[in-house]
This record gives sequence, C-alpha cells and structure tokens, in this order.
Amino acid sequence: MISMRSSLSALLLWSVVPLIPVASAGECSYGDIPQIIAHTGEPVGREEKYNGVNLYISEPGCENPKVGVLYLTDVFGIQLLENKLLADSFARAGFLVVAPDLFDGEPAPADFGTPGFNITDFILKHGPNATDPIVDVGLAYLGETGVDKIAATGYCFGGRYAFRLLAAGKGVDAAFAAHPSLLEDREITAVTNPISVAAAESDTTMSPERRSQIEALLADTKKPYQVNLYSGTSHGFGVRANVSDPQQKFGKESAFSQAVRWFEAWAGGAL
Repeated sequence: MISMRSSLSALLLWSVVPLIPVASAGECSYGDIPQIIAHTGEPVGREEKYNGVNLYISEPGCENPKVGVLYLTDVFGIQLLENKLLADSFARAGFLVVAPDLFDGEPAPADFGTPGFNITDFILKHGPNATDPIVDVGLAYLGETGVDKIAATGYCFGGRYAFRLLAAGKGVDAAFAAHPSLLEDREITAVTNPISVAAAESDTTMSPERRSQIEALLADTKKPYQVNLYSGTSHGFGVRANVSDPQQKFGKESAFSQAVRWFEAWAGGAL
C-alpha cells in the first residue's frame, strides 16, 4: 500500500508500459498521462557540450515543446543508465529535457565501498559553490531553446538544487524533488514557486521528524506544495528502485507521475 500526505488529492493509480511511443508531430499535448516510463532499454537522448559543461539532452517527439525540464541527478550522475532513461521518460511526456553533468565526468561509484572513494570528501568537493554554476549552465541552455516555462526535477543530491532553483530570480516556475538530501532550512523557506516532494518511508537523510519539519517550513512559504510518502521504499527509489518489488516499482512510477502532474499544473505542462 501507499501512504500519502499531500496538499493535493491523491494521485490515481495508472499502469505503466516501458518504451511506448506516444508523441506525434504537432503540439506537445496529451489528454492523459501516457504510458512512458522506462526501467530498462537503451537511452535515446544525446550528449552535447555547452559552455564547458556536458549535457544529456532528450527531446520530445513533438513540435514546439512549451516546457523545458532541468533534470538534476543523484550522485551517480548522467552516467547512470537509470538517470538517462528517466530523463527520456520526461521527454516522452512532452518536455524538452536537459540534464547537466554535475560531476564533470567523475560521479560517485555504484559501490560507496570502492577503494579510494570517500563519500564525505565527494560531497564537500561538490558543494553549492561548485554545483550552482553547472546547474546554471543547464538553465541557460534551456533558456535559449525558446520554451515558455522551465521546471526542475531533482533526485537525492539533485533534489537540493531543485529547491535552490525556486529562489527569487532563478527563473524556474515549478520543481519536483525526490528524497532530497542535504537540504537546508533556508533553502526551503526561500522558495517562491510551487514545489512537490516524493519521500521514502526509509531514508536516513529525511527522517519522519525531518519530513515534518520540511512540511511545516513549506506551509510557512504560502506557496503551493505537496509532500507524498511512499511505503515500502528507501532513499533513491525515484531513480534506482528495485522494480521486481511491487511496492518499489509502484513508488518509482507514481513519483514520476507526481512530477509530471505537478509540472502540468504549475508550469503549464504538456498534458
């Protein structure tokens, strides 16, 4: 089962079939959420260098997308297959998707126990001073594409930066963050546009107490917000869920649906 606390009504359960083409020539518009999320397969986007930053770009199969999505990864970066597949899934929802390489080709290894790797040192090396300029390059690329609105979606490490992009003057119209880590109170209270959060039941970076604090801080902003809690999930489920587990699969797919619906409502999305 799934437990949700939200400022919006609960999302409808929807079936998901990977890699079904749904876009056609014309405007990026759909009546219902398409069956588009891919858990396996080959990425369909491309990598491109822009202002010194490598970007993974995935385009919708329709003309003139109105909304761009800045995809901010977890510590495993755009090199992780699941990140590319999820970016492609947002593109199949009708969004132009840009994912900057937040770690300049050197993301965290899949195994944190890899000899020579220290997660604390890694996080210190990639703090806001190093990461914000990279995020801004991705934002600048989207700004030159002609999209009308920009949304941000962030996962774990990237979730913090999705929040940061909602500060005044950043130019992002709405954001979604799945199990954000390292999030500071001042980054929450600074949001000036709608934010949606997908939280894991088991997450050392967001305990139940911290989740309640985040909800209270969001309420104080007086901006639209949503916090959904998914049972049977742990930190990272929004990208790296074990899809052989029904609860984790449902959580990942529903978090994706949550983001698409949020962008539809608050960024004038494709649907």
